[in-house]
Amino acid sequence: MSVQIRLLQEDELQEADQIFKLAFRTFTKSGSPSKYPDDMTFMKRWYTDPQAAFAAEVDGQLVGSNFAINWGSFGLFGPLTVHPDFWGRKIAQKLIQPALDCFKRWNIQETGFFTGSDSPLHLKLYQKFGFHPRYLTCLMSKSPKISSVASGAIFYSQLSSDKQAECLNSSFELTNQLYEGLDLRAEIKTIKEQSLGNTIFLWDDKGLVSFALCHYGKNTEAGSGNCYIKFGAVRKDQYASQHFEQLLQACEDFAAKSGASCLMAGMSTAREEAYQKILANGYRIDRLGVAMHYPNKPAFNYPGLYVIDDWR
Repeated sequence: MSVQIRLLQEDELQEADQIFKLAFRTFTKSGSPSKYPDDMTFMKRWYTDPQAAFAAEVDGQLVGSNFAINWGSFGLFGPLTVHPDFWGRKIAQKLIQPALDCFKRWNIQETGFFTGSDSPLHLKLYQKFGFHPRYLTCLMSKSPKISSVASGAIFYSQLSSDKQAECLNSSFELTNQLYEGLDLRAEIKTIKEQSLGNTIFLWDDKGLVSFALCHYGKNTEAGSGNCYIKFGAVRKDQYASQHFEQLLQACEDFAAKSGASCLMAGMSTAREEAYQKILANGYRIDRLGVAMHYPNKPAFNYPGLYVIDDWR
């Protein structure tokens, strides 16, 4: 069998999405779309960088895909999926390599991704490439309610171009403080350009306090009726815990006012204080995964850091 690895094309996104959902539903031995609804998709990642989206092809047939993601000094990949009819033929390994090549080209310092914590097969596969399983990641959710307290949130999509530029630069200053070079600016712009949701910013007299990238509705990483906090971060200072509380409330308020019945977020258990805080805010754990790291270092998963993400 000859496997060709090439760039994924825009007109293949729908087919790649169908393969993704079939693969995950087959792996979990469930035909139910509850974990990955039909109108939930990760394929919009293609628009952030089409040169970092990869396809596996066999005899002219698309059989798998993978995405490399650039967060400045930190890189991720996924979702990595292969059609079940082609499992066991080392196609997944072939799709990992071009993502690793991207990280080298981008001078990425550390890389990571999310995978199931109960699959020895997946751990064995990724460990071949030098990745190490570290702390559990909790995929969590709650039913959002509108707050009676004004959050003071500013929404990226509602700002002038000058104010948007200010928010982008300030977001990088904040994440660079948490982990040198960490940069979510491309993700923020993709959310705006592809109408995936909005990015929330909270400020005080010292500057940007916190921000959160939220997907909302169908054809996003949330799905119909859902709001998903893809990434959130809080300035590192003595008031970080209170600021994290405010950010959680602002996200919940946004979700409820948008009409979402479910607000979703991911949290590494390595961030002990943030993990306890999000539980105290009524989030329940729906699923568990594990963060895979290369090299075997914490990156920005450590106590005292208030960050929301799950690396899917």
